[in-house]
Order: sequence, then structure tokens, then C-alpha cells
Amino acid sequence: MGHTLTPLFVLGLILLNTLLCGHAEGQNYDDKSADDGPDYADMEKRPTAVATLQSNWPDIYEGERIALRCEIKDGGDAEWEYRWLTSSSQTSSYNPHIPELSISFAYVSHSGYYRCMGTMKSGQQYRTEWSDYIKLTVSGKPRSVLTASPSWLSPGGAVTLNCEAERPSAGWRFSWYKAVPKLSDTSYSYEPLPGSSNGTEQDSFVVHGQTGTAGYACRAGRGDPVYYTYYSEPMFVFSGDPHPSSSLTVSPDGVQHFTSGSVSLNCEGNSSRWRVRRVPQNTASSYLSSCPHWGTMTGSTCSLDRNWHAGAAYWCESGSGEFSNAVNITIQNENIILLSPARPVTEGDAVSLSCKLRRGEFGSVVLFYRNGELIQNDTTRELKIPAVSKSDEGMYKCQHSRDVSPQSWMSVKVSRPESASFPVLLIVGLVCAILLMILLLLLYQYRVAKDPCFIRPIQPESTNQGSDTNHVVNQSEAQCEKYSALLHGDTHLYDSVERSEDTDNDADGPKDVTYSLIELKNIREKAGNKRESEEDQVYPDGNLYAQINHHNKGQSPPGATDETVYSEVKPGTALGNSAAT
Repeated sequence: MGHTLTPLFVLGLILLNTLLCGHAEGQNYDDKSADDGPDYADMEKRPTAVATLQSNWPDIYEGERIALRCEIKDGGDAEWEYRWLTSSSQTSSYNPHIPELSISFAYVSHSGYYRCMGTMKSGQQYRTEWSDYIKLTVSGKPRSVLTASPSWLSPGGAVTLNCEAERPSAGWRFSWYKAVPKLSDTSYSYEPLPGSSNGTEQDSFVVHGQTGTAGYACRAGRGDPVYYTYYSEPMFVFSGDPHPSSSLTVSPDGVQHFTSGSVSLNCEGNSSRWRVRRVPQNTASSYLSSCPHWGTMTGSTCSLDRNWHAGAAYWCESGSGEFSNAVNITIQNENIILLSPARPVTEGDAVSLSCKLRRGEFGSVVLFYRNGELIQNDTTRELKIPAVSKSDEGMYKCQHSRDVSPQSWMSVKVSRPESASFPVLLIVGLVCAILLMILLLLLYQYRVAKDPCFIRPIQPESTNQGSDTNHVVNQSEAQCEKYSALLHGDTHLYDSVERSEDTDNDADGPKDVTYSLIELKNIREKAGNKRESEEDQVYPDGNLYAQINHHNKGQSPPGATDETVYSEVKPGTALGNSAAT
């Protein structure tokens, strides 16, 4: 009997507990519904929490600023507090009074699943269910990758740069930089290229006007504030033309060398500190290295090791941040090499290319090729070009029997005589201008000496001058006009001569005006002329005299006769005031 009642008793306790708990839960929900807040009796309108990632792109990188938001759907106007739960190993603090979970600097350890819930701030403390999980993945900070074309500059050509993020994503803008050598270490500093300070939406950028060896870099950025990727590895564009303040020479001059020989690279220019760098051919710039790794640096000279057999581009970098010209050099273990200039040759110069054997003698013909085509086939081991031209530029190699040398590029730069003649033309122009100015000045002085009236009196601008000054100026101008007319061949000039002997009678009666005919006579001393007339007197002083015939008009005393007088005419004197005797 006891054993029969025990299972029934346990079952009854379970049913009783279920009824009591169900009643209590329903009472709790009913109390929430009775609150002044929203009516949640209808389960379809029950508030729910939704977690979202506040980002314009799905990929998040280390160092970026990110935010997650907890939104309460169908929450009405109620005020909420928020809780976050994450599987991340990185603890994130948050403010429960705001819906955002902000991470100012994301780490890879922030990766994980995140969810949130809301709690109503009313006295009943109603809670939503936990939101669905959202996955947050934080990747390591990316690096940009730069490519440049062409790798060797041609005169007047442009350089095209292409940049992309290591992990492609949306929202990137690209910034472009020029690499500046830092001799304090093995790195570079970067300066923005003109026109790229704000970045470009395009992933390509064209550099115009680059004439020498240069290094470039790029990086991508997005967001506000801007989040940047790492700088790209520097990418170099080479030029064979020496820079005025930095140049590289090879000794002995040539592109190809035997491992048994010695090769040295010498840096020259306006600097006391140098480093020699190289990038192997057909490799990425990540293989960039300096002389101590494959040679011996002594001052400004680097002596190459003989163990390096692959080709590479070499150049100098100065302490002032400049690049030299670049040269391609290969250390060969072959039996034959082509001897060709390491630097570009100038158009019109004589150029010689030759073949050299490590062992043995030339016993048969030597073949020379340019761009794969045979251009010479004879017993001489030398290819001579008396006056090289741009058409001779190309890839050369030579062959003796079965031995074929590696190929080497010979670059030809166009000579520009017009640039050299420009200073000469400038100097000639300046000399001609100075001579012209001197000639004009001498001509001006000559005119002033010959014609005193060449410089006319200038009427003063001031109106405070007296009437006497204006009268003198006007009279002087009039006299200059008369004198000019005399010099140009006018032989007659009438002038009024006022007599003023009797000053007492001038005020009582009208004045007599005498008009005089002036005839100019240039009386000069003539050798052998012994007869002198009354009208043509010879005066040794060489002055110019005028014959004045007085014709009295108006009232005159009876018996008055015309009289003739001679008056000296002096250039520059007032004609109207000449004394008549």
C-alpha cells in the first residue's frame, strides 16, 4: 500500500507545482500589461530586440572605428536600458542607457558573435528576448599594392600608377605619394603627389613630366575620420639619364661582366652621404636591398660581390633625398658576354659594341643581332656605329660559334641643341638691346646739341604761378617755332618791332608799329673772296646776321625814310627782343 501511494504522491506534487507556476507567470505578465506602458497582451506586438552593425561595408579591419546598435521593435515610447552579450574574447564596455556599443579601435580579438536585449525602465522591469546573433569579423590591417608602368622611362613619357587594397572592399579612396630616401635607416618618407592630397576615387593616377629615376607609393583610405591602409611597398621607375646633382657610374663601363672580374659602382653629386640600392630584374620591390648585403660600401663606392649571377637595376640615393640614374648590370658565369654602354648614348655619338670570351680565342665569324635580327656577320668581334641614331636603340646580343651572349638594351637619347643655344641667343639679345639704347641716347644728345628748341618748355601744372611766368613760357614756345621755321629754309619772317624811345609819349598817344622784313644771310669767311659787298659782309666770327628793312606804317614824321639795319641772330635768344641798331 505504501509503495503504491508513493508514485501517486510524487505525480500529484508535480501537477500542483505546474499549476502554481503557471498561475504566477500569468499574473506577472498581467501585471506588466496593467502598467501604464504599452499593452503587450497581444503576443504579435511584443517588443523585440534587433542587433545591427553600423557600417557602410561588411569587412572590418583592425584599427577601424565600429559601432553596433540595439533597436527595440514595437517598443513604443517607452524608455529602455540595453544589455550586450558576445562570444568575443575581447571585453567591451558599454553604456546601458544608449543603444550603441562603440569600439573606437577594433582588434582581431573583437571578432565574434554579438546579441542584445532591452529592459524597460518602468517599475515592472519588463525585458525583451535576446536578439539574434550577428557575426563580427575583424581582419588585420591591409596593405595597399602598387604597380607602375613603364618600369623604365622614355623621354617625354608618362608614368601610370595603379593601386589596390590587399583585401578588396568597398568605399576606398586612393592617395598617391613620392618616395624620399631616408639614409638614417633603410626606409623612405612619403610626400603627396600634386593633385592627390584629397585622394582619388579612381585606382589609377598618371604622373606627367617625370624625367629621372623616382620612387612612388600609395595607400587607400575610407570613413570619417579616414582610416588608412598601410603604405604600399615603394615602386621605382628608372631612368638612365644622370641627374645634375646625383649620378651613378660603372667601372668598367658595361652591362655584362664576368664573375672573375671586379665591378664597382661610384656615386657622384652634391652630397657626402650615399647608399647604393638594387632591385633584381623581374621581381617585386620587396626584394629591395642595399649594398652591404651584396657588396662592400667604401665611402661613395660599392664593390659588387662575384657570387651574384642574376641581373638587377642599381642606383644611388643621396643624403639630400635624391635619386641617381639607374643601370642594369648582370654578373655572368657564361663563356661569352656582350660589351655595351651601361648608360644611354647620345644621338650622333660614335658607339662600339664588342664580344668577349672568358676562355679561348675567336676563330670564326662573330654575329651581332639587334632585336633578334642579324645586322653584322664577319670576322671582326666589334660592331661600330659611327653616328648612332634613335633607330639604333634596341636589344643587342652577339654569337660566336655555339656561344651566345645574354641580351642587353642600348638606349639612345635624342640630343637637344636648341636648349644649348638658348643662353647664347639670350646674351646676343641683351647685347643688341643695350647697343640700341646707347644709339638712341647718342641720337638724343645730338638733337639737343643741334636744336636747342628740341626740348620744349613744359607748362607747369600749378595754377599758382604768376601771369609773367606764363607769358615767358608762351613767348619762348613761339620763338622756338620761329627758329625752327628758319632752320628749315623759310627765308622771310615778319616780326613787329615796337619802338620805346619816347616813354613819356607812349601813354598819351597811339604807338607806332614797325613791320620788318628779315632776310637771313649766312655770312661766312670764304677763302680767296676779296670783294665784299655791303649786303654780304664777311665776319670772321662766323655768326649769322639778318638784314632788317624798316617800313613804317601809321603816323610818321615828314621826310621819314626807310632805313636798313643789320642785326645778329643768335639761336636760342628771344627774336622778338633783339636790339635793332
